[in-house]
Amino acid sequence: MGQPEERAEGAGPFTTRRTWHRPEGDTVVWESRLARRLGALAVRGPGDTVTRTSTADPEAIGRLRRLNAVSSGAFVIGGALFALGAAVSQFGSGNAVESAGIYFAGGLFFNTGGYVSLLQVLNAPRHSPGGGRLVTAGWRWWGYEPMRLDWLSTFVLFVGTLVFGVNLLDSFLQGLTVQQVNRLIWTPDMVGCVLFLASGHLAFVEICHRPRPCFRSRSLGWWVVAVNQLGSVLFMLSALAAFTRPATGDLVSADVANWGTLTGALCFSLGGVLQAFERPHRERAKPGRNP
Repeated sequence: MGQPEERAEGAGPFTTRRTWHRPEGDTVVWESRLARRLGALAVRGPGDTVTRTSTADPEAIGRLRRLNAVSSGAFVIGGALFALGAAVSQFGSGNAVESAGIYFAGGLFFNTGGYVSLLQVLNAPRHSPGGGRLVTAGWRWWGYEPMRLDWLSTFVLFVGTLVFGVNLLDSFLQGLTVQQVNRLIWTPDMVGCVLFLASGHLAFVEICHRPRPCFRSRSLGWWVVAVNQLGSVLFMLSALAAFTRPATGDLVSADVANWGTLTGALCFSLGGVLQAFERPHRERAKPGRNP
């Protein structure tokens, strides 16, 4: 029997979707986000009008559900703590040290969410050659796969959370000059925001299968990416407003900085809530039809 006809889609050197037209008449579609989030392939038989799914093995499904629960929960809590820190700062119900402490606690949850997002990529089931079923490899705590767009997106996100951690640690320092504040606190904040925006753009490329953003109102994954990217934009606005003017020692706009952080953090919390539903269903935790 002949080899299946294969078509690859994506952006640049990255492949985010593969379609196999098999000699038997089946059409099998692997999508990067669908596989790593839901552990599934899309399958359509000859003459089918409805696309079915073929899922990974129960071990992989359970692994994906656990990782998703940890990642989404971390972003929900981290975002809520960042919003609380901004509220304390904006409404004057606490001092700067209290706000910094709340932000730092939120940053730890963001670190956790970023790392577990990377683990989701590293430990997701992979497609086998020729459109075969998804295969689950052994557990990995780390891996270097820069030619995978999903790995690159989550790695940039994780690095961004670590850079934010530098910003949050430095915010505890006292007696800094304006130049030191801008170098030690504001600069890492800006770098972290840029990395968050870059990660979100790469996530859009993964889900849209092209360099330009797309609109997919019926895709839960698209909404997760879009809400998180809105949060990144608001974080960037907050960072720009948090620059300390050397001439006066005042922020560009304390109100914009606080409200940008508060609303951006709530976006990440909402993104975490949406992500909690982007997971394999329990009834799928059984061997699927072998495409």
